Amino acid sequence: MGFRGTVFDDPGFDANADAEALYNAMKGLGSDKEAILDLITSRSNAQRQEIRASYKSLYGKDLIDDLKYELTGKFERLIIALMRTPAYHDAKEIKDAIKGAGTDEKCLIEILASRTNEQTHAMREAYNDAYGRDLEEDVIGDTSGHFKKMLVVLMQGTREEEGVVHDDLVEEDAQALFTAGEEQWGTDESIFIMLLGNRSVTHLRLVFDEYQKMAEKSIEDSIKSELSGDFERLMLAVVQCIRSVPMFFARRLYKSMKGMGTADNTLIRIMVSRAEMDMLDIRECFRLRYEKSLHHMIQDDTSGEYKRTLLKLCGGDDDIAGEFFPEAAQIAYKMWEISAMTTIMPRGTVRPAPDFDPASDAQVLRKAMKGFGTDEDTIIDILAQRSNEQRQEIRQAFKSLLGRDLMADLKSELSKNLCRLVMGLVMTPPEFDAKMMKKAMEGAGTDEHALIEILVTRTNEQIQDMCAAYQDAYKKSLEDAISSDTSGHFCRILVSLVQGAREDGCVDMDRVHEDAQALADACNDESDDMVVKFMSILCTRSFRHLKRVFQEFVVCSNKDIEQIIKKHMSGDVKQVMYAIVRSVKNQPSYLADRLYKAMKGLGTDDRALIRIMVSRSETDLFNIRKEFKETHDASLHEFIQGDTSGDYRKTLLMLCGGED
Repeated sequence: MGFRGTVFDDPGFDANADAEALYNAMKGLGSDKEAILDLITSRSNAQRQEIRASYKSLYGKDLIDDLKYELTGKFERLIIALMRTPAYHDAKEIKDAIKGAGTDEKCLIEILASRTNEQTHAMREAYNDAYGRDLEEDVIGDTSGHFKKMLVVLMQGTREEEGVVHDDLVEEDAQALFTAGEEQWGTDESIFIMLLGNRSVTHLRLVFDEYQKMAEKSIEDSIKSELSGDFERLMLAVVQCIRSVPMFFARRLYKSMKGMGTADNTLIRIMVSRAEMDMLDIRECFRLRYEKSLHHMIQDDTSGEYKRTLLKLCGGDDDIAGEFFPEAAQIAYKMWEISAMTTIMPRGTVRPAPDFDPASDAQVLRKAMKGFGTDEDTIIDILAQRSNEQRQEIRQAFKSLLGRDLMADLKSELSKNLCRLVMGLVMTPPEFDAKMMKKAMEGAGTDEHALIEILVTRTNEQIQDMCAAYQDAYKKSLEDAISSDTSGHFCRILVSLVQGAREDGCVDMDRVHEDAQALADACNDESDDMVVKFMSILCTRSFRHLKRVFQEFVVCSNKDIEQIIKKHMSGDVKQVMYAIVRSVKNQPSYLADRLYKAMKGLGTDDRALIRIMVSRSETDLFNIRKEFKETHDASLHEFIQGDTSGDYRKTLLMLCGGED
């Protein structure tokens, strides 16, 4: 594809003239920061090394020392990083990651998982030259276990060169990975280390495709379920780099800027190291994954000369609706292909209690609520550690043995969020969903996000059971309630979803192509016609079918379905269409994002938090936890711990099922 960087050689380059310009920008009181950043960001790294040599010849001083003296803060760190050679910059980053009391494992992972053999060898030589020490020995001294072993393999820089494929070993390697993980109790980490650390990128991409067919899940999903901690994060990074280095860095850049505060070391390291390599591809992948440009995010997240320098390295803004570069189009197509081929194995965090005795539990619960005060710990310990089916047996036993209504007693003894959470656990899933739908529509405003979340994530059977529960509890059909509380296209989409009549069955590829082309053609229609066409397909086809439709849509339009929805739709219609697409692609990821939004920033959306934790605890909360950790670089357990308190927090953490 040719050169894909944003910084390149200056055609009229004169090292002596540039050295003089920098000297003049720093002499006297103060310094001309604009002149410094404009010059340094418009020269390639090789040219900067020539400027540094000329500066020493002309003035007998080291340019980096003078820049350090004149500049401060993040702007100084960024300019100094640009003045080092790539190998010495990597060596410095590794040294900083392992010096002192703690280790920056994320930095080690990012650098060692993404560098080529040549870059790795150059980094090791630079480290030895700069610090008089062996890189491998220092990393070994600061890490442990399988994480250390994989880092040592990567530091050898002996991966087979790109293009090398052993056709006779592709299926064998896929089988070896499958046998080492999914097919046995425990995991043989050495197989993962040997294959992922040594085979060529081209070979491993074929192995991953074969693995997907064999396991009916992606290699990434297997790593998430089989490995843990820093070793899991390292292996995921290796796989992501094998699939697409630009997408790996797009993810890292996004994580460095989202939320409160900026991980400036990460931001600087990536912007400097990729500016002359693949920044254009990173920008495209960023836009593809996050529906916003890298330029836009830097603009919002940084300031001053630091921001100006980063934007120069970024090299320009990207129109969100523009067509893909080839790299991003291929990645979008591949992402949908992986989604279509993957069968997510749902895994809850709450399981039936062994040696279950509903009569005993009913008696213990009654005792916990008798007399003065309430024993909340006992109530929580029982109800959060029983399956919903077992809770219904306890409910029945409570009424049969004691002549009392368990839910009424709990409601009178508990309060606020703890009461709402425990009541949700004791209801049947259809009762709970019906209650949540009612809550979303009662009062002055409507909680559209709740309506959308419930209707796009439930199966046909769950929706039909919820409708029956709603009719039984409120003597009104759920469809009528939705129709009277919403309007326009949004109302029609929800009414379509509440029928619980989404198609099922095998994927018909002829129909897939027909639907993909119909969606592509609809992008040129008037807004109303476009929404109607999208609704007729997105609200009725099976998720398996839609995954293939969205994959073929990339071919038909050279765009991604998510970007089209973001660009051409608005308001609640955009939100529900986008939620359908996210849920089709990866439902645990969609719900992880909903949980993140419920807890980030000031205040907590407790209703959303309770709704998801209760409704998913026996289905796929473990999967949601894994997606949460990967996307937000913090565990769901950690977020709940920091955002809630008391018995409410204790119950949520029991449902969460552990720290990742």
